[in-house]
Amino acid sequence: MDFLKVGKIYEISCFAKSVPNTTGRFKLWCHDKAGEPNGISKDTNFKVPPENGERIKVVFKAVYNRNIRLHLQYLPGDGKIEVNDVQIKEVNLTREFQLDIEAIENAIDENTKMIFLCSPNNPTANSLYHEDIETILNNYFGLVVIDEAYINFSRQKSFSVQLSEYPNLVVMQTLSKAWGLAALRIGITLASEEIIAVMNKIKPPYNIGQASQELTLRALEEVGQVNEMIGEIIKEREVLASALVNLSSIEKVYPSDANFLLVKMKDAIIVYKKLLAMGIVVRDRSKVELCEGCLRITVGTKEENQTLLYTLAAIT
Repeated sequence: MDFLKVGKIYEISCFAKSVPNTTGRFKLWCHDKAGEPNGISKDTNFKVPPENGERIKVVFKAVYNRNIRLHLQYLPGDGKIEVNDVQIKEVNLTREFQLDIEAIENAIDENTKMIFLCSPNNPTANSLYHEDIETILNNYFGLVVIDEAYINFSRQKSFSVQLSEYPNLVVMQTLSKAWGLAALRIGITLASEEIIAVMNKIKPPYNIGQASQELTLRALEEVGQVNEMIGEIIKEREVLASALVNLSSIEKVYPSDANFLLVKMKDAIIVYKKLLAMGIVVRDRSKVELCEGCLRITVGTKEENQTLLYTLAAIT
């Protein structure tokens, strides 16, 4: 694990610069195009693997040993932990859905290999305080992995622009949310040259199919259209949040930096089942700690949001 011993700022270089054939072209081209919206330098170390599951699995294997412990604030897919036999220490967020720095500090020990964060967070929808994440990066020298799946909808900048400052930082993004390419299962990992080199040795070969490559390349030509869609979703998010607070059944609509809202309401489980019976799918998060009585509502089109509001008013 020598690459985790931070003693210098690693030189950042392009992951795919020496990879031949179509796959190499795809990685280089995605590096240039997907990096532009987040201000990622063309010299940034860049990896284009399939979606979250494989990326997380590869990161686990990069630090894997029998006694590994993983600290996390959020982790999608508990099955990845079972596959990799990873012990976990969970550190709850504060009541404000922010990092509990003192609790994280107390939980870290000599076996801690990784801290996993999600910002904007799921299902709370808020961005974690930038300065809190920097506190962790400045005082912890194992891997700090930040899942930025919803970063395109956030008021905060991506941590990808700070990769040269923190060689132990790994940033994961996706083309499934803002880009609308969930069916292609394409994700992005950004990190130091040393970290990506280890990941390249572990990842399965030829793990992105030709059809996914071609469709992704075509979609990445439409940055302007994607930015318009993001702007429309953010606009509708604010309209929907303002309308929800006027319903008598709604107790609180939490601030959102994602493409969904966390909403606390009366009889959340009953409302969830009624909506589902009427063909409206939301996420029941009432059993998630700190999210008691909450539903997670994805922001839809103007018409879809209006249908949701009319239905909620009728059934509550």
